[in-house]
This record gives sequence, structure tokens and C-alpha cells, in this order.
Amino acid sequence: MYNPKIEKMPLEALRALQNERLSALVNRVYQTVRFYKKQFDQIGLHPADIRSVEDLHKIPFTKKSDLRANYPYQLFAKPMAEIRRIHASSGTTGKPTVVGYTQKDLDVFDEVVARSLYCAGARPGMKLHNAYGYGLFTGGLGMHGGATKLGMAVIPVSGGMTERQLTILQDFAPEVMCCTPSYAQTLSEEFAKRGIDTKDLAVKYAVLGAEPWTEAIRQQVEAGLQVDATNIYGLSEIIGPGVSQEDVEEKGTGSYIWEDHFFPEVVDKDTGLALPYGEEGVLVFTTLTKEAFPLLRYWTNDICSIYYDKNAKRTHIKMSPIKGRSDDMLIIRGVNLFHTQVEEVIHQIAFLSPNYRLIVEKKGAMDAVRVEVETSKEIDINNQDLINNLRQKIKDTIGLSMDIELKVPHSIPRSQGGKLSRILDKRGR
Repeated sequence: MYNPKIEKMPLEALRALQNERLSALVNRVYQTVRFYKKQFDQIGLHPADIRSVEDLHKIPFTKKSDLRANYPYQLFAKPMAEIRRIHASSGTTGKPTVVGYTQKDLDVFDEVVARSLYCAGARPGMKLHNAYGYGLFTGGLGMHGGATKLGMAVIPVSGGMTERQLTILQDFAPEVMCCTPSYAQTLSEEFAKRGIDTKDLAVKYAVLGAEPWTEAIRQQVEAGLQVDATNIYGLSEIIGPGVSQEDVEEKGTGSYIWEDHFFPEVVDKDTGLALPYGEEGVLVFTTLTKEAFPLLRYWTNDICSIYYDKNAKRTHIKMSPIKGRSDDMLIIRGVNLFHTQVEEVIHQIAFLSPNYRLIVEKKGAMDAVRVEVETSKEIDINNQDLINNLRQKIKDTIGLSMDIELKVPHSIPRSQGGKLSRILDKRGR
């Protein structure tokens, strides 16, 4: 373990630590962040009313719209003189969300990423091929700092320039790589196109995140790059990558949330009421140790479940893979749809690739979905049996009828280093 004292802390002791940190946090933000003082005062809530994590339900949610309404610095709890780094989201759907870090925040950031990398199989003395983007996005610098803290040598490749990525993976011999899962797919396919046997690469561990992915993607990446691939989860509003991490020896059983720093809840997306462990809903986080940009009950929009695994190495809670985002969920003829559900069905059928996308269109007054999915090389894209099989499995599993279009290999857009959208929504065009 990177930090066995914390990671194996008995649950009772962990709760006591969380309660202590939460009480201090609530008092501090009430005094320093006008937004939270106003929020508390409007409902007659006083910091003294929050004594433990059991009281969190009394606090209203903080949503992305609140961050944008307080753009850029109004939610900061520390003066600018104490801020050592500023990151921001892409802002593709409005003003970007801006987050700040004190030196202590950056130390915590390095700690949780180092913890995550160790969990993924990385060890001091190894080299990290860091193909996350550097800049306002938290991925590149976040992974860099954590790897350095762990004692790794970082190769700061950043995203894109795939030809250079392939060369460095061969020549610099990194043992660990990190990027988005869709870009790992791209790298795997590019090696195969060039006839390069990836068993000759030094890389053995792939730490993948920044977008939802499934077991189908894991299997393709692991077979193509001959690595152990694990999921890292994070979001800039909470800290960046390193909020949770899957253990390389416990793949498929969920990712540990480092809950000494980030307290999780899962709530009903419609009512906001807390859900029992194991039930699927919207993931909500309270940052227990952030100084510059603390958040109370931040509504992430990510859909998953959380649960304690009694057979696990660590005592910290686990989260399931992200199914999708509640704001990205498609509602098609009254049925809730996430693209990962279609991905799981595709995985069940031989001769189909995990490379796909959903095209959402209007057919008359009704919404319709067309699935574009690549076949393996030896399959005719007009194979009606394969089309009918996929259509029926989707209807049986998800409850929707969808049009199917088989595509030749390498015809669907690939990630060029960043996140990949699996949905093309044409309804508003």
C-alpha cells in the first residue's frame, strides 16, 4: 500500500476523522465563502448543526450552475495571494468552471494521485508515459505531480501526435502509461496497423480515465497493448484525477474512493434523497480537506453506486464504473438510455468491435437511435444475420428498437488524445 495507515483505517476511526474534518470545513466555508453563508442563512442552518456526515443531508447541493454563477473566483475560500495554481473546465457548454489550489491542496492532489498509481501497479523507479493533456485540464499536471511524489520518472508526452506516442512507447520503455480509454484504443490499433508486437513494449500498466468505459474497452486495450488496465476517476471541481482508483489485483470490483479527503453520497436524481449502498444514482462529493476551493455536496451528474467490499484489501468505500452522466442521459420514447448500455450489448456479439457511436435523430415526431458499429475485417457489413442479432439483443436488454449500421474497420472517429463522444445528437439541427 502507498499509505497503509489511511487505506486500512478501521471504518469507525475513518468516520471520526471525516466528522472532524467536515465540522471544520463547514465552519470555515460559512466564514469565508459568501455563497455558502447565504445558502445556510436562507434555510436557517448554522454550522453547529453539522456535527457528522450523518447531518450532510441538511445541506443543499452545490451544482455546476452555482460555480458558473460565481465565476471566476467568488467560491474561493482563500485569498488570491495563497493560490498556487488555477485550473478550469473546457467551458464548451457555457462559462468554464474555475478551481484554485493552495500549496496544501497541491500536496493533497499529489498524495491521492500517488496513492492511485500505486494501486494501479506503479512503483517508485518506474517511468510514466503521461498522455493526458497539459494545461487548464487537470489530467496532465495532476498525474505528473502524483507520479513524481511516488518516485517515478515522468515522460510528459501530453495528448495527440499519435506517431510520436508510438515511438516514445517503444524507445523510452515506460512501464506505466495513462490516457483516456478511447485513446488507449487508438494507440492499440495504430500499433497493430504497423505490425508492431506490443509484447515487446516495457509498458505493463495502463491507468485510464476521464470518460466512462466498460469491460469491453478494457478487454480490447489489454489484449491490444498487453497491459493491465485500471480505471482512475476524478473531476476538476473535486480535485482532478485521483478521487478514486481501481486496484490492479481487484479489477472489476469497483474503484476505491479516497474518502479521508472526499466524502461520497449517491442520491436519487429526481428527489435528491440519499440512496442505500449498492443502489444507482447521482454521485455527490464533499471535499473534506480542500482549502482554496472547498465544495459541500457537489452534484457531479455522474451515475454510479457506492458500496463497501468486505473482501477488499482496503477499508475505503468503492464506486462502480460510471454508467454515464445524468445530464447526458438520452430519453428515447420514455426509456432512459446511456451509451455504455449499448456498448455492453455489442461486447456480447462476436465479430463486432467496441468502436461504435449512437446517432440520435428525429423520425417524424419520434426520436430514433441508429447504432453505428465496426465489424472485424472478415465480416461483410451487409451481414443481415449479424444486424438482426444486435437489434434483437438491444431490444431485449434495453427495451428500445434501434436501427443498426455495420461499418468497416477504422471508419468511425477515434480519439486523438482527448475525450471521445460516443453520441451524435442531430435532433436540434
